[in-house]
Amino acid sequence: GGGTHITGFRSALTRSITDWIDKNNLNKKKNFSVTGDDTREGLTAVVSIRHPNPQFEGQTKDKLGNSEVQGLVNSIVYSALQEFFEQNPRIANQIADKILEAAEAREESRKAKERVRRKSALDTLGQASKLADCSERNPELCELFIVEGDSAGGSAKQGRDRRYQAILPLRGKVLNVEKSRLHKVLENKEIASLLRALGIDISKEEITLDNLRYHRVIIMTDADVDGSHIRTLLLTFFFRYASELIRKGHLYIALPPLYRISKGKKSRYTHSEYEFEAFILETVMENVRVVSSNGDANNDEKLIQVRTLIKTIEAIRNLEKVINRLNKIYGVTLEELQRIRELPREKLVYPEAITQKEWKKIFGDAKEIINTAIPTKSDNGDTESVITPKPARLPNQVDIAFMKSPDFSSYLHWYEAANALGAPPFRVFSKDNKENNLLFETNSPMELRNYLMELGKKDLVIQRYKGLGEMNAEQLYETTMDPEKRTLLKVEIADESSVEETFTILMGDEVEPRRHFIEKHALEVQNLDI
Repeated sequence: GGGTHITGFRSALTRSITDWIDKNNLNKKKNFSVTGDDTREGLTAVVSIRHPNPQFEGQTKDKLGNSEVQGLVNSIVYSALQEFFEQNPRIANQIADKILEAAEAREESRKAKERVRRKSALDTLGQASKLADCSERNPELCELFIVEGDSAGGSAKQGRDRRYQAILPLRGKVLNVEKSRLHKVLENKEIASLLRALGIDISKEEITLDNLRYHRVIIMTDADVDGSHIRTLLLTFFFRYASELIRKGHLYIALPPLYRISKGKKSRYTHSEYEFEAFILETVMENVRVVSSNGDANNDEKLIQVRTLIKTIEAIRNLEKVINRLNKIYGVTLEELQRIRELPREKLVYPEAITQKEWKKIFGDAKEIINTAIPTKSDNGDTESVITPKPARLPNQVDIAFMKSPDFSSYLHWYEAANALGAPPFRVFSKDNKENNLLFETNSPMELRNYLMELGKKDLVIQRYKGLGEMNAEQLYETTMDPEKRTLLKVEIADESSVEETFTILMGDEVEPRRHFIEKHALEVQNLDI
């Protein structure tokens, strides 16, 4: 028996009780955590659901397999229990006390066994595994780095702190568990190796972390498409089969650097394109003066500060993206947007006030102008029009509803921010005292940025990292593994039902929902590595 509805119920029960305990600080000793077995000790529950298309698993077909059920049951039961606990705190505290007693007894028993049988993972995994274990035996102090391939694994093994950092290299792509049955998952060598290293058994109905060997599990993959795919496959596995690891705050993603910038013996690492650009511009503008509005080298009033330039460049890029979206979704062109900006501010906010003559001036007679306004009753009984943004269906048709869309609001915001440098031309002067020290002049902020970037890159050695294997052991430790300098992203589940749906769409067997998802969100893509 059992199935996804039971799993969802158990998960919600455990989460609601542990949340109540944490919220009210009932676990005074804090030397043990509550598990699902503790919350269910002595409990009998009936979970009954109705489903229009149930799918059953197992030889006897008595186990519900619909993946979407788990998230729904989890969400409903969790909300109901939370509400009950809030309304009946005395009963909730009695339940919590009983569960804490069970948890403490179990923890004492576990520690007694652990002291006897705890061995190094090298003993339990055998010689075939590539796990490089750490010497520390306290799981709370231990870290496991999951890395892709032997190349990065070799550098990580050499560079790590052997006292508390363990390395597990994985070969090739990890199995997509969203498309696989449990027995296939358990048969997969890479996943089996990972599970044994972690000390987790996913063959049981409920996963416990009693024997978790590392309290910080860090996914460390390359900064390319393959690395992103492997990271997604690992996240899918952890969400589907070891989500408690995420809820307890044990799962992290390492953020390796994108660039290494060197000058002489000094080096600097940056983790994003924005950080790289900002560093180059900050460096070069220490040696030049940039002014606007025909200012000269000594005109402080028209001096452009580096932070203003960086923010303006970012605004210009965002402006280009939103103009592109407005064109693709609503059919409005750059020239039409420029003419719209000439309208009074109040008409930009309330486009119903724009006259037909003004519309014709903006769009011309060749375009069909439509308005997807819906008449509605306001609170005082008056009829008013509410514009609902809707993509234009015809190439020669403009839907003025775009002026009520979030994209149009973004356009107005970024347009204003993109003009923060002042009036052109923009001039670059060297800071030496020569009479003719003008280096560059342009009317374009982007040309100004390009010139300063090229000027700033002179005398610098810049290396763009795509793979972890491109760094030697010392560099990898310094940038990605050293607790004092590294950047880690903690993996959290914000909305379980939403995450459940996203994984099902993007990683599941059904192609059609995935195609619809990609078509819907294609224009929102920020970073595409092709």
